[in-house]
Amino acid sequence: MTAFQTLRTLLDERWTCRQFRPDEVPRETVDELLALAQRTPSWCNTQPWQVVVTSGAATDRFRKELLAHAEKSGLVTDFEFPAQYTGVYKDRRRECGLQLYRSVGIERGEHEKTLRQMLRNFELFDAPHVAIVTSEADLGVYGAVDCGLWLESFLLGAQALGLGAAPQAALASYSGFVREFFGLPDHRKVVFGVSFGYPDLEHPVNGFRTHRADPADAVTWVTD
Repeated sequence: MTAFQTLRTLLDERWTCRQFRPDEVPRETVDELLALAQRTPSWCNTQPWQVVVTSGAATDRFRKELLAHAEKSGLVTDFEFPAQYTGVYKDRRRECGLQLYRSVGIERGEHEKTLRQMLRNFELFDAPHVAIVTSEADLGVYGAVDCGLWLESFLLGAQALGLGAAPQAALASYSGFVREFFGLPDHRKVVFGVSFGYPDLEHPVNGFRTHRADPADAVTWVTD
């Protein structure tokens, strides 16, 4: 298999894990994954990402306190969330949501069950680890973009190691709480979190896959 084919396979087979087994990932494996992600390219080689990784009791404490905070507090984000979803973007988001809820037997209109599933984000889908990724405030949107590149490296590395991962903008929706919990300074802006560990492949929520648009829907060639 060529390097290109290997990369294509990782991209084709990667998926968002929404239920994890409780087993912790060995520290040396996590360190290997983080070392790979550190090779990510960035604007002027600034490498703006800083990453807090939890395990053991720290993960459980964060999960418990974050859920309690989310149930009673309004959203506070460091980066503006999408103003709205329209057109094809709305269609794709809706399709993904329907697949998710149907996988766990939630039908349209079952609002309490839908809320309960949404709150699973703040329980980290029972993952044994979470990575919180922040960027320097002065670097603005380009620092956040570079963190997105780091995320892609991390997700593909996790897939290659047989791990499951869930990139979560939801964890950035309570940025003030996250900063306070981990003792982060105000100039570090929370971009996202990634829950990770070994996937529970028997759980139905892990059984659906989203589709990707044809390249022709995203690419415009200009030849003269």
